[in-house]
Amino acid sequence: MAVAMESILDLDFSGCSTTTTTEDDGAQAWNDWAPVIDWDAFTGDNDDFRGLIESMMMVDSEPMSEDTVSYQAPQTNNTMIIGDEETNGDDCKGLRLVHLLMAAAEALTGTNKSRDLARVILVRLKELVSPTDGSNMDRLAAYFTDALLGLLEGAGVHSKHHHISVLNSAIDAHQTDVLAAFQLLQDMSPYVKFGHFTANQAILEAVAHDRRVHIVDYDIMEGIQWASLIQALASRKDGPSAAHLRITAITRGGNLRKSIGTIQETGRRLVAFAATVGQPFSFHQCRLDSDETFRPSVIKLVRGEALVVNCMLHFPHSYYRSPDSVVSFLRGTKTLNPRLVTLVEEEVGPIGEGGFVGRFMDSLHHYSAVYDSLEAGFPLQNRARALVEKVFLGPRIAGSVARIYRARGEEEDGFSCWRELMGRVGFSPVGISFFNHCQAKLLLGLFNDGYRVEELSKNRLVLGWKARHLLSASLWASTTSSDLIN
Repeated sequence: MAVAMESILDLDFSGCSTTTTTEDDGAQAWNDWAPVIDWDAFTGDNDDFRGLIESMMMVDSEPMSEDTVSYQAPQTNNTMIIGDEETNGDDCKGLRLVHLLMAAAEALTGTNKSRDLARVILVRLKELVSPTDGSNMDRLAAYFTDALLGLLEGAGVHSKHHHISVLNSAIDAHQTDVLAAFQLLQDMSPYVKFGHFTANQAILEAVAHDRRVHIVDYDIMEGIQWASLIQALASRKDGPSAAHLRITAITRGGNLRKSIGTIQETGRRLVAFAATVGQPFSFHQCRLDSDETFRPSVIKLVRGEALVVNCMLHFPHSYYRSPDSVVSFLRGTKTLNPRLVTLVEEEVGPIGEGGFVGRFMDSLHHYSAVYDSLEAGFPLQNRARALVEKVFLGPRIAGSVARIYRARGEEEDGFSCWRELMGRVGFSPVGISFFNHCQAKLLLGLFNDGYRVEELSKNRLVLGWKARHLLSASLWASTTSSDLIN
């Protein structure tokens, strides 16, 4: 399968988008990178947020008015460390922003819950931070502040799908921005390519001897992932020549004409590209129900086709789909008995205390690492960076915070990550090949230092930034079909 490596890494999807990587001549030496915040310091007992309020309010030497706080805060010597030195200046401000966010989260859900206190803290945060100016921590805090304000004002609290509808409206209104941000992100970081290339290589290996291949894609977006696969299938030397490829894209429910039109345009580009390389190809789309649930019966199955399910659930994919929709899709695909399921998801795990505050802090920790990693490819004040943050990170953060708020510390549906659900509904792990692992390492060589890849289990590769896991790609198959590809 050596041809897969060459074609996937070198493909130019002419007329649509490219997978070329741009270099920043002024890039820093990221081997010397130190974390913005020493997150280990937050894993201890931080229940007494009210005891820290008085010192927290002194950000930028501008204390809040005395009449906004009605209690006396005790003294604290809760010194935090950033990198290897004590905090000062901008670093100290960033640390206080983190404490303010923690205090607001506690005020929303803690044992001494106070919506008035939460509002006071969040209004103060809005005065201090901006999503377009300042340091990484300033910009990140701005999006988390907006997410908490959304909870305070009721967004995502009374309806599981309220924040999804808000995101859908934003996406439909700014589709050009979405496409531009997606292109920028895939050129400047490995977030897009890591999931696409790992999944594509696994698919090529799983269908090496099949004459007909059918891929059901949960979030096709621009279709960039499939250009490299089409070229690899057209040029493969092993197995039957000119194997027919059929892709079925899953579209959102409801009467969303812009979404459907975008998917149709993606299909036209893929059909045209397949024709240029001589690959037999057909494209279809199936719509979810109006409540975003998936009915397996809508998928047209053809005898003799190798069925593959592709599920990209990581940033920047699927940030507009509800967790219930994902559960419905993954459970439903099990009844289709797929040859292979490729699953890419974000790595967000518990840190510190449990409940909403603990999970809120883990989400803040996770996206802090994302922001730091993007610094390697996007200068902080670059307009492209701001567009990616606005289009993808802001909505993703809002959705993450709303989800953990509704869960209130409980495991949703009894699992904490999508791969746990895969095992529970009856899928079996499929081993990742040595070649696939090597390809992932080769891919990271195209980007600045700091990214790494690990094989944490036989079916799972993880993309990390320094010590933090960011994304994982795992491979699965129905129990009845897993023996065919193991």
